[in-house]
Amino acid sequence: MNMFDQFLWVIFPYICLAIFIVGHIYRYRRDQFNWTAKSSEFIEKKQLKYGSILFHLGIIPVIFGHIGGLVVPKSWMEAIGVSEHWYHIGAVYIGGIFGMATLAGMLILTSRRFSIKNVRRLSSASDLIVNSLLLFIVFMGMYSTLVTNAVQPEFDYRETISVWFRGLFMFSPDPSLMKDVPVSFKIHILSGFAIFAFWPFTRLVHVWSVPLNYVGRSYILYRRHKSN
Repeated sequence: MNMFDQFLWVIFPYICLAIFIVGHIYRYRRDQFNWTAKSSEFIEKKQLKYGSILFHLGIIPVIFGHIGGLVVPKSWMEAIGVSEHWYHIGAVYIGGIFGMATLAGMLILTSRRFSIKNVRRLSSASDLIVNSLLLFIVFMGMYSTLVTNAVQPEFDYRETISVWFRGLFMFSPDPSLMKDVPVSFKIHILSGFAIFAFWPFTRLVHVWSVPLNYVGRSYILYRRHKSN
């Protein structure tokens, strides 16, 4: 493995993860008032509604699917009775359905942000970059799942990408595992790490804003004003 491969599969992921962690800490301490999704719903609602519903319904199962494929070793899956055949059905067919929903949602949301004049005017440069990058990541993920897996059925990412990924968090990544990984998977992975580096400086931080205080807060009372 040459120095470029070392950078791509060892140095670059750690740089992105470091920016992700330190950036969030800095943003929370210095810029809490802008820790928001900055909704543009008052400008346009219909496309936002359908795009947001499709994206969020799709992305949550996709995230859990990635965790299952990357974090859980193949031997553990087999130990609980999930064979290669059944895993493949789940990853390609079930994952493909949710992936298509995510892709459709991102297409609607990205088209909305670029094509509707007032929404585009309200958008910052980071909004446009994040939308475009997320759309690209989802597209490459779907391409890898539906096309690359069909063209190269012998490739098993759980024996290469997954082992390399777990190695990152044990501080012993083996870049040689990525040598024969198809290009589409490589692009999907690198762009995925790139979005982690952008994350703290964009509206994506709203993901962590869970309104737990709403559960226990007092009711807000509204009274009608009686005119004399």
